[in-house]
Amino acid sequence: MATKNWDIQKVRNIGISAHIDSGKTTLSERILFYGGRIHEIHEVKGKDGVGATMDSMDLEREKGITIQSAATQVQWKDYTINLIDTPGHVDFTVEVERSLRVLDGAILVLCGVSGVQSQSITVDRQMKRYNVPRLAFINKLDRQGANPFRVKDALVEKLRLNAFMANIPIGLEDKHIGIVDLITMKAYKNEGEDGENIVEMPIPAELADQAKEYRQILIGKLADVDDAIAEKFLMEEEPTVEEMRAAMRAGVISLKLVPVFCGSAFKNKNVQHLLDAVTYYLPNPTEKTEYALDLDKGEEKFPLKTDSTMPLVMLAFKLQETQFGQLTYMRVYQGKVAKGDFITNQTTKKNLKVPRLVRMHSDKMEDIEISYAGDIVAVFGVDCASGDTFCDESIHASMQSMHIADSVISLAVAPKSKEGSNNFTKALQKFRKEDPTFRVHRDEESNETIISGMGELHLEIYIERMKREFNCEVTVGQPQVAYRETIAAEAPYDYTHKKQTGGSGQFAKAVGAIRPLEPQEDGSVFKFNNKVVGGRIPKEFIPAVEEGFREQCAKGPLIGFPIVGVEVDLTDGSYHDVDSSYMAFKICAMAAMREVYQKAKPTVLEPIMKLETTVPEEYMGPASGQINQRRGVILGSTTIEGTVTIEAEVPLTEMFGYSTDLRSATKGKGEFSMEFTKYSPAPRNIQEDLAKKYQAKRAAENK
Repeated sequence: MATKNWDIQKVRNIGISAHIDSGKTTLSERILFYGGRIHEIHEVKGKDGVGATMDSMDLEREKGITIQSAATQVQWKDYTINLIDTPGHVDFTVEVERSLRVLDGAILVLCGVSGVQSQSITVDRQMKRYNVPRLAFINKLDRQGANPFRVKDALVEKLRLNAFMANIPIGLEDKHIGIVDLITMKAYKNEGEDGENIVEMPIPAELADQAKEYRQILIGKLADVDDAIAEKFLMEEEPTVEEMRAAMRAGVISLKLVPVFCGSAFKNKNVQHLLDAVTYYLPNPTEKTEYALDLDKGEEKFPLKTDSTMPLVMLAFKLQETQFGQLTYMRVYQGKVAKGDFITNQTTKKNLKVPRLVRMHSDKMEDIEISYAGDIVAVFGVDCASGDTFCDESIHASMQSMHIADSVISLAVAPKSKEGSNNFTKALQKFRKEDPTFRVHRDEESNETIISGMGELHLEIYIERMKREFNCEVTVGQPQVAYRETIAAEAPYDYTHKKQTGGSGQFAKAVGAIRPLEPQEDGSVFKFNNKVVGGRIPKEFIPAVEEGFREQCAKGPLIGFPIVGVEVDLTDGSYHDVDSSYMAFKICAMAAMREVYQKAKPTVLEPIMKLETTVPEEYMGPASGQINQRRGVILGSTTIEGTVTIEAEVPLTEMFGYSTDLRSATKGKGEFSMEFTKYSPAPRNIQEDLAKKYQAKRAAENK
C-alpha cells in the first residue's frame, strides 16, 4: 500500500445505502471492478455460484441480500476510496447506522422503476441524523418502466431533498446506452463487454432541448448556493466547468444540494461517471467535522482534527469473528496508529498493544504497518465492543454513542442437545458483541433463554448462523411481542413502610403523585421530580425513592412487561432517626408504586409496524383485505406501471405468517417490508386477554 505519499485530500470514505433490491451490491461490484480490485464481475444472484464479492457470508449469497456491511478500498484515478456496502433490510438497520456513523459521504441508490421506497426513507432519515452529504444514483434504467425524472421528483416530494439532475439518460429500458453530462454538455456511452470503455459521442438531436432545459435548472440550483454563479446566471453568461464543480461540491458538503446521477449498474452503464462524481463532490475526511467528548472535562464536546500529528482518537464501529480471532473495524479520526503501538480502550480503561493492522477487501485482507487520520482500518487481537473509542495515553476522549433502536420481537431458544450448549453460549456471546440490537436475557420465571431483535428475519438469520457457524441446532419457541405498559391518568400516593422486628426496625414514608409522561426529546420513558422541602426526607434517601420507582417499572403488574411513560413527583414524606435507611425508602417506593398503579388507569401498549406491501394491480383487493383483517390502517397507495404499493400501519402481533398469506393471495408475486414505527394502546379485548393469561401464569407458578 502506498501509505508513504498519504494525501488526505485524495481520500473518500463513502457508503452505499438504499432500499432492499435497488442494486447496491451490484453497484459495489462494478466499483470494485473499475477500481481494479477484482478482475471479473459476479452477480448477486448469479448463475456462476460465486456470488457478489461484497456478500462474503454464505447466507448472503443464498438469500441474495446483504447482512453485514463490508469494507473495502479501491483506487480510482489518483484517489483512494474506502467503500462500505450497507444492508438494505430494515432488520439490519444497526449495520446502516454504524456505517453512516463513520462515513464522510454516501451514495443513495434508488431503483429507476420503484423510486423512493420505505427503506430509502429510513436510510435518508439516518443520513440526516449524522449529517452525511449524499449523491443520488438512479439505477436499473435498463428495466421496463424506468423513469429517472419521476424518481427525482419523489426525492423532492417524499424526502424533502433539494435534488436535481446532474446528468440525463440517453434512451431508457432496452434502449439505454449512456448519459448526457449537464456540466460539460457532452454525451458518453459505455462500450466493451464490461462497459470499461467510455466513448464520447455527440448529444443526440432529440435530447438537445431537454439537456438545455435541465442544465438551466442545474445552474439555477448552483446560483442559490454560489454568488459568483448567481451573478453570471442573471447576466445570462455561461459559468465554467470548474466554477460549477466547485459550487456543486460546496452545496453537497453543506447538505444544501443533492445532485442526481443515473445509469444501470447491472448493464455496466455510467458507473465510472458516478466514481468521478464521488471524487468531485463528496467531502474528504478534513471537510466533515466530527466531535468527541472530553472525559477529563465532564464530557465537554470538542472538535476532532484530521491531523496525523495530534493525539490518537479512533472508533471501533464493527466487529467480525474470523478464524484468526476478532477483527475490529476502526475509523481513525485523529492522529495515527501503527503496529506495536499502545492504545487505551476508553470504555474499559484497558491498555493494549496493536498486534496487527490490516486493510480489508470484503473478506480478504492485506497487512499494513501504519494508518493515518481519516483512514478506515481493521485491527486483529483487540478485545472490545462495537462503539468503543480508543486513544493514546495523552488524551481521554469518547466519541458520542450511536442511536440503537429498541427490539420489538423475542423468541425463546434452547440447544437441541446437551452437547450443543457450550457452542450455544459462545454463539450468543459473539452475536451480542457484534450487533447491539440483538439482545439476550434469561427469563427468571420460566428459566428460558430469550433472544430479542428487530424483526422475524433478523432472528431467523441468527438462528441459521448458529447452525452453520457453530454447528448448533436450536429449538425455537413461539415469537413473543415486546409489549409495554403505561398509565393514562394522574394518581396521588401516600405510603408508609413500617416493619418492627427485634433490633432496629424499618421506617419510611413517601407522598406524591404519578402521571403520564409527555414524550421526551431524548426518548427517555421515566422522569423523577424531587419536590421535597425543609428536609422532610434527608437528601441521602431521595435517590433510594427514585431507584424504588424505577425498579418497580421494570416489570408491570398488568401483563409483566416494562412500564413506560411515567413521571413521578415526590412532594413529602417522613423518616425516623434510627429506623430509616436507604433500603427502607427503596422498599417504600416500590410498594407505593404497586399500590397507586391501579388508580392511574394502566393500559397495554403494542408495537405498531410501518408496512409497505407491493403487489401487481390485479391483487390490490386481496392485499388490502389481508391488511384490514390484521387490524391494519391503510395510509395510502401509489400505482406505478401496473404495480401498487400499499402503505399501512399494522400491529406486530398480527404480522406472524403474513409472508405466507401474501404469497398465496398473489401467486407469489407480492412482497413487503416493515419496520417498527411506534407504540400505541392495544384494543380493550386484547388487553383483557393478555392480563388474564398473565394472571393465570402467575397463579400456576405460585402453586
